[in-house]
Amino acid sequence: MEITLPNSDQSFVGSLIPQKAPFVMVGEVSEYSENHVISGFTIKEDNLFVHEGIFQASGLIEHQAQTVALHTGYKYFLLGKESPTGYIGAIKSFEADALPKLGDQLVTEATILNEMLGVTLVEIITKINDTVIAKSQMKTVVK
Repeated sequence: MEITLPNSDQSFVGSLIPQKAPFVMVGEVSEYSENHVISGFTIKEDNLFVHEGIFQASGLIEHQAQTVALHTGYKYFLLGKESPTGYIGAIKSFEADALPKLGDQLVTEATILNEMLGVTLVEIITKINDTVIAKSQMKTVVK
């Protein structure tokens, strides 16, 4: 199967992460390199983390973590292997300057700072219309 980026095919994107609907918080993989990935996600009314038209901070954290999972999943896709399961090991910092509303399109870039023995330290920035709305640094762990 030939895949080009950006790619928003839900079947393909869904195959890269361990989460399944209705818990999928990424909708596109836009860019990929060995140490970074850019994802996209549109906030919809039926999302589990939407309350009174606002995407909650817990949803932003999950979206950012799934962006990291997207990086791992795409790397494994390129290697012809199945995506591993992972989880958030620790959130070193998280700051949200604004919470997204229905219809907002998130663009999130995750940069791998360090990766060793299945533990990845990542810096993540989420934007709406080129305005930074959230930043975090977290460790993720692959089983």
